[in-house]
Amino acid sequence: MLDPASPEPSDRAGALGATLGSPAPGVRVLTVEGEVDTLTAPHLADGLTRLLDDERSVPVVDLAEVSFLASSGLAVLIHAAHRATGQGRTLHVVATSRSVTRPLEITGSDRLFEMHADPAEVLGLGGGAGSGPRPPEAD
Repeated sequence: MLDPASPEPSDRAGALGATLGSPAPGVRVLTVEGEVDTLTAPHLADGLTRLLDDERSVPVVDLAEVSFLASSGLAVLIHAAHRATGQGRTLHVVATSRSVTRPLEITGSDRLFEMHADPAEVLGLGGGAGSGPRPPEAD
C-alpha cells in the first residue's frame, strides 16, 4: 500500500529513497533511505510536502535508514515541523542512528518533533484527526 515518492530509484551513489505510505489508519509515513545532503534535500522536501498535504493524518517521517543528515536536510525538516505546527499537528520523527539524532540534538531542533526510536511506536498514533499535543496524563 506504499506509493513511491519517486517513480524510479536512482542508481547514483548517495541517492535518496523516499516512499510515502499508510501503515495504519490515520497515519502517513514518509520512509527515507540514504544520505540527506545538499543534492538530495530537495527530494526530501518534496516528500515532506506530500506527507503534510494530507491534513487528516498523523505525519511521520521515518529516518531509520538515513546514514547522513547534513544541515540542508536539517533545514528541510525544521521547515516541515513549522508547517505541521501551523496546521495544528506535530511532525513525528523516527530516528535510530547517531548520524541523524546527533545533528537534531546539538541544534536543539529535536524539540520541534515528537521523536521515536522505534518505528513500531508510530503505528498506534492514528486514533484521531491530527496529532496535536497530547493531554497531560493523570497521576
